[in-house]
Amino acid sequence: MNWSGLESLLSGVNKYSTAFGRIWLSMVFVFRVLVFVVAAQRVWGDENKDFVCNTRQPGCTNICYDHLFPISHIRLWALQLIFVTCPSLMVMAHVKFREGKDKKYVALHHGSHLYANPGKKRGGLWWTYLLSLVFKAGFDTSFLYILYRIYHGYDLPRLSKCSLDPCPNTVDCFISRPTEKKIFMLFMVISSALCIFMCICEMIYLIGKRIAKLLRVRQENERLLFAEQHELTNMAPPRSQYRKTDPTLAESQMSLNRREKAKEANVTTTL
Repeated sequence: MNWSGLESLLSGVNKYSTAFGRIWLSMVFVFRVLVFVVAAQRVWGDENKDFVCNTRQPGCTNICYDHLFPISHIRLWALQLIFVTCPSLMVMAHVKFREGKDKKYVALHHGSHLYANPGKKRGGLWWTYLLSLVFKAGFDTSFLYILYRIYHGYDLPRLSKCSLDPCPNTVDCFISRPTEKKIFMLFMVISSALCIFMCICEMIYLIGKRIAKLLRVRQENERLLFAEQHELTNMAPPRSQYRKTDPTLAESQMSLNRREKAKEANVTTTL
């Protein structure tokens, strides 16, 4: 399978992702795709050829192998990687739809844009991005559960007992390099768990950022409403309207008036 094409396609999602999304994509391609292509396929390449049972009964080995390995690890991980990376294409498709819609709007309205930034996670794109995270975490969790149920707790025993038809009796079956395969299986399981954790962190980050923004808008609206309902009025004239007068001026004026009246009375008496 050509994983380079998928990598080049998903690398365009980086410019629409948050920091958590970029870390998630790096973990997928470094710790999962790269390990899967370089090492895991070689480790599991001999699982059918080197599976041995201590019997010569025709068909017994094939039946026991099918019972112990209902689905190959390689094919299961390949399906898991395809299902996990496909939700990111939802975001790219939504952005491309916005860009095409914006081009039509510009052509009809002579240069006026419908979206200032088509890749901005607002409105429907925010919900598409959040839904893609839910799908990615859900697919990883589902495949981990399937692997756990099929292989009984991520275990690969060195010796397996098989008594299915057409085996004449209970036979012992052995797989090649069980310890190495178990290490690789646990590595892929831990990598998947870390990717689930990163998806959950990104969901918490997006929802927390959205709630904080809504709270800021609500507080701003309440502040503006309070200011409109309680407009400040001048309860008293400004201090500049008051004249600064000396409190002793009134007494001086009264004494001056008395002296003038006394002078007028003396003049009248003299006449």
